[in-house]
Amino acid sequence: MTDATQAGGWSAERSAAGGHNPYLIAFVVSIATFMEVLDTTIANVALRHIAGGLAVGIDESTYVITSYLVANAIVLSISGWLSTVIGRKRFYMMCVATFTVASLLCGFAWSLESLVLFRILQGLGGGGMATSEQAILADSFPPAKRGQAFAIYGIAVVVAPVIGPTLGGWITDTYTWHWVFLINGPMGLISLFLVGTLVKEPSGAEEERRELLRKGLRVDYVGFVLVAIGLGSLEFVLDEGQRNDWFGSNMILAFALISGFCLLALIPWELTRNDPIIELRLLGRRQFAACFLVMLGTGAVLISTTQILPQLLQAEVNYTAMLAGLALSPGGIFTMIMMPIVGRLVGIVQPKYLIIVGATIVMLSMWHLTGLTPDITYGYAAWSRIFLGIGLPFLFLPVTTASYDGVPPDKTNQASALINVARNIGGSMGVALAQTVLAQRQQFHQSRLVEHAAPSDIGYQQTIDAMTRYFQAQGSNASDAASQAIAWVGQTLQRQVDFLAYIDVFWTLAVIGALMIPLALIMRSIDLKAPARGH
Repeated sequence: MTDATQAGGWSAERSAAGGHNPYLIAFVVSIATFMEVLDTTIANVALRHIAGGLAVGIDESTYVITSYLVANAIVLSISGWLSTVIGRKRFYMMCVATFTVASLLCGFAWSLESLVLFRILQGLGGGGMATSEQAILADSFPPAKRGQAFAIYGIAVVVAPVIGPTLGGWITDTYTWHWVFLINGPMGLISLFLVGTLVKEPSGAEEERRELLRKGLRVDYVGFVLVAIGLGSLEFVLDEGQRNDWFGSNMILAFALISGFCLLALIPWELTRNDPIIELRLLGRRQFAACFLVMLGTGAVLISTTQILPQLLQAEVNYTAMLAGLALSPGGIFTMIMMPIVGRLVGIVQPKYLIIVGATIVMLSMWHLTGLTPDITYGYAAWSRIFLGIGLPFLFLPVTTASYDGVPPDKTNQASALINVARNIGGSMGVALAQTVLAQRQQFHQSRLVEHAAPSDIGYQQTIDAMTRYFQAQGSNASDAASQAIAWVGQTLQRQVDFLAYIDVFWTLAVIGALMIPLALIMRSIDLKAPARGH
């Protein structure tokens, strides 16, 4: 008898474990999710190689990332409904198979157009994995054990973005960019075999599916169109906004208006449907809404720092892509260590208190990064990521666990879909916010520091004289030394501007961490000894 079965009064009616240990099932269904989340970041460092290999510009190559995220967001939002209609196990295996085949096609892509098409297909397959897995885990474990199960899932979701840049850099440098996608082939086949062999379609979930079909399946086509266009346009705005001057671009403005209209129209439409494609009523629950917002912030901090810290190290400290990725790796190791520890704590400590601890650690880790200096060391960068890596499990696991509290059994799939939408959209918002703050604060600091670099400024004159003498001592003639001195002052000023702007980015992320604390305080306490859903 498994641990989960021993939990008082727990029914196996909705468990996907069958006669197997549920922890084995948790590991099995995490394999493909790890592969999918890894793929959202692993291709980032290969963009220059992809652009060169396909003879396109860097700006054009970014559609390799954008196309995947848009397709992923669209399917993610409706994956709860699809999982209910098709069946969790069937839908999960369909997603894994689609993702695997699309990955192989990406590896053999012959042009940018073909690669973008295959990335869209890959995003459509990847979008439903996390939702199905979370729903399987939520129903296969009672609340007291659920935190430990989500710890296995959490390693996949939180650690994958951390090792993605390092692994992607190593693969690209050692082999070719094609292998960034081809490595998904064997992993996908292993996942399909294990899921097909070990995971069971729960009798309770199967009965709900048959009942739904007996009533006559009413497909919410309008809701699907609204969410697809709304989230797809929003993802495009977030990914391309900074590159195109945000609302100064007619294209970005048009997509923003389309997204706003569709998402606003979605609210009254879905609330008046008997079979909505997205269960927006869940967001009307205090507990679930708070969890949704905290997960939004968690995704923003996790994904934005995964993108902005390597960018800082490569652009300002001249790290290679692989070394910059390695600076993130210690944080991933500490996250893996902390996941099972926090998983146990979730079963005995109220989630809201753990979330407060996590939000505080995240806030302090971002505050630590505001002490950036031009002579930043590898250790400083690595420790900042370690602090964040310790804090993230205190956010991710309790939020995931608390979000299912009070959710009816037949809404588990929908709840899982919305929480994953929060993580993905939060990540996109975080990256867009970080890049926007960076660009705008660079302009601000540039205008302020340039005021002190005027030829009439005594300090500026003294610096130029000192550097001119320095370059003359290095063997330059008077004319060249003067030019070198001016260039040196310009470079030093620009470097200071950049570091000040990065510091402002980390202050912004620290504020996001702080805002998660009051959200945790409004959550209610949950019954940690309650049986799993199935009653």
